[in-house]
Amino acid sequence: MIMMCQGTIHTTFTSRAPVDTDSLLMFDRMWSRAGTISDKDLTNFNISEDLVSVRAGPTTYGVILLGKIRLPKVPKITVGGRESDGFVHVRIHDPPNRGTEDVTFHSLWTDEGKRDENGRAEHYIAIQTDDIKFISSVKSNTLAPVWNERWSVKNVPKHAVLEVSVFDKDEGTPLNDYIGKIKTNIEPGTKDAEIVGPVFKLRRERGTFWLEVESAPAEDSNPKAFPYDFNGPIRYSRHTSPTAGVLTNLNEARLYATWKMYLKGIQRIFGEEQQHWNQNYKAAQTIFQGPSSYPVRQGIKTAHDILYSRTTENGFGVIEGVTDIVSILHSGGASRPNQHQSDHQKALSDRVKPAIYTYVIAIDDSSFRFSETGAAFFVDFASKHALHSKCSEHVWYSGEFHPRPKGGWDKFSDDQKDSDVEWEFVIDNNSGTYAPNKELLPKLKELLEYNFPGFTILALDREDEELKRSVAACREYALGKREVTEDELEPNLSPGEAPLSARIWEFRKSAPKEGGKESNEDRTYPEANE
Repeated sequence: MIMMCQGTIHTTFTSRAPVDTDSLLMFDRMWSRAGTISDKDLTNFNISEDLVSVRAGPTTYGVILLGKIRLPKVPKITVGGRESDGFVHVRIHDPPNRGTEDVTFHSLWTDEGKRDENGRAEHYIAIQTDDIKFISSVKSNTLAPVWNERWSVKNVPKHAVLEVSVFDKDEGTPLNDYIGKIKTNIEPGTKDAEIVGPVFKLRRERGTFWLEVESAPAEDSNPKAFPYDFNGPIRYSRHTSPTAGVLTNLNEARLYATWKMYLKGIQRIFGEEQQHWNQNYKAAQTIFQGPSSYPVRQGIKTAHDILYSRTTENGFGVIEGVTDIVSILHSGGASRPNQHQSDHQKALSDRVKPAIYTYVIAIDDSSFRFSETGAAFFVDFASKHALHSKCSEHVWYSGEFHPRPKGGWDKFSDDQKDSDVEWEFVIDNNSGTYAPNKELLPKLKELLEYNFPGFTILALDREDEELKRSVAACREYALGKREVTEDELEPNLSPGEAPLSARIWEFRKSAPKEGGKESNEDRTYPEANE
């Protein structure tokens, strides 16, 4: 059996997030008055004073509780000659036969302040539960997996709940079998809890799960300013695209790999500054704008799930220093699958590769996601950055980066050992899809220095002449000294190779059908719970 687990700490009514516009195509203008309000101000309401109405009703699938809450910090506007507040409508579902288990919170969306000519709400916001999630590595060939993985979170409220879900990873399929979950408080000490399976299963007891919780008083003077603040360690995973086929050498899969690192301190450094998709960029318009964009987004999202799915072939690790980062950037020679490699290229497999990488810093899980810009799976997709972000309308930041010896690749020789070189990390805002604000480059530099101490970070604007010189030197060194071919520098397919887009239909066919015997809880997409 191959197993993985997910841990979630959560409370309710403490944060907001954009509603998935795929399910709300008619709601193109979601944010309206609430768009410029901080999370703290938006959720600064008092239930005893601002709960305007509440009602409940039984259904065949449980009790539904509906509530309407006033949002005092949302500016009032005049509608029909009178002032109107902003509200959020809340829906809570209490499923049947769940005993004393917690009910399920569902967010509803509405900002009733502005209405169209038919009297319907025209602008929308969303409130959701605040939580932080951690996804484990995959353990194979065991019925008693041991993870020994540490997860540190700062400023966790005392009343928070820790939930752990366990999955059986099915190799050769994009889905995972849901085994069960545990819920516990965050009081310090050892937790030995029974894993409870889906309610419709005859045998709900699925074994026991052991974990240990350690806690210490909050160090922040105002812990509520940054609740659920991820504090490391910085874990990474490497995922290999299924389009790579059978490879004779792991290094050959480099142009078929994506990486994900979970960063700390993002909201402390960026605050409320997020980058919206670029409405002036034609490729982004085809992804995010208008009814015809819906199937485009669905295809890209499915491709993202394929690329970032967790398997036993994934690489997992922890970034503890500069050497760990440098090792990820190894594979100095060519990296097409089953391509003949010269003795010179084979000798470079443990050297830092002169390569350009495409990256996003995602909002949904605060992860740094990247791949080589010449990755083969980018073929047939309008935006590299949208593929990495899973078509998120916002990211913290995006662009490209490349490693270089101090001063640039044109000042380097392979006669020098990598260990004798001071490495620099050159990162930019070269992303047409999100067009990140260059004024935030100092914050990007601060974020990476905080997460990767000891690594020299250069954050440069896409139009900076030093960046252009450095990128050109990197490419020239790859072509001239490392025997990298031109087709590795831009997305290309090898002869007879199927594109990633060809796998999308196959992936969708394996998804559980609505109304079938499998529930969404029993079978889940590989990264749907991240």
